[in-house]
Amino acid sequence: MDIIENRSFDEERALYGRKNISVRKCSFDGPADGESALKEARNVEAKDCYFDLRYPFWHNKKLKIQGSVMTENCRAALWYSDDIKIYDSRLHGIKALRECSNVIIRDCDIISPEFGWSVKNITMESTRAESEYFMMRSENLNFKNVNFKGKYSFQYTENAVFENCVFDTKDAFWHGRNITVKNSIIKGEYPAWYSEGLTLINCTVIGTQPFCYCKNLMLINCEMTDTDLAFERSEVEADITTRVESIKNPLSGHIYAAAVGEIIMNDENSKCKIITGGKKRMCCA
Repeated sequence: MDIIENRSFDEERALYGRKNISVRKCSFDGPADGESALKEARNVEAKDCYFDLRYPFWHNKKLKIQGSVMTENCRAALWYSDDIKIYDSRLHGIKALRECSNVIIRDCDIISPEFGWSVKNITMESTRAESEYFMMRSENLNFKNVNFKGKYSFQYTENAVFENCVFDTKDAFWHGRNITVKNSIIKGEYPAWYSEGLTLINCTVIGTQPFCYCKNLMLINCEMTDTDLAFERSEVEADITTRVESIKNPLSGHIYAAAVGEIIMNDENSKCKIITGGKKRMCCA
């Protein structure tokens, strides 16, 4: 690979269309305020670089970013790109990842509204993220040890597995399909409404009005804290080891809970059976 090291670029399309390059300790900023520095590039490595200009990586293939910084001015940094690896980096620009595929993100810090829209095949590990509409309409997600804070996360996502994560988020997983969450904490209001095929295993759920209008919802060995008006109009099989504050008109299935503060069943279409005080059942195994 050609090595480009210790240089500063501020012009428009500074390294447009380049192939097989290693960009090291370079800075993309300056008075010319140029955009699209590495657009249409192939087989690019960016290591220990600083990005302060817009749209640096569009239509790229085979891209590796390591130890680098994208500032809040580095807007829409990665779009329409494939085969991306990002390690030990700060991604702080709005809309940093969109319509990309085959992405690995590890040990990163993300502060980016509208991050990860319409991405296919993404692995994220040991990363902290703050965002709104995080990962919307993305498919084939595999997350481990991710700590997320924000609003409206994982809406319309499909085919996802989350393990050992902490999500402090409102409206998570709305309209999500085929999602499994293991050994994780979900804290926030109105999680997973209108989801289909959501399974939670050994999880803690905290917050009001969870899991309404769900289809094929399953909770296995889960805890619920301060959860009221849960499961309204949902098809559910749940095994809950703690008290639920209130359950309202679940549509069908079975809910086993250590205790329930209030059971509201005033909808004639609600046929779900609610059993309290027993040991963990095998209905959801």
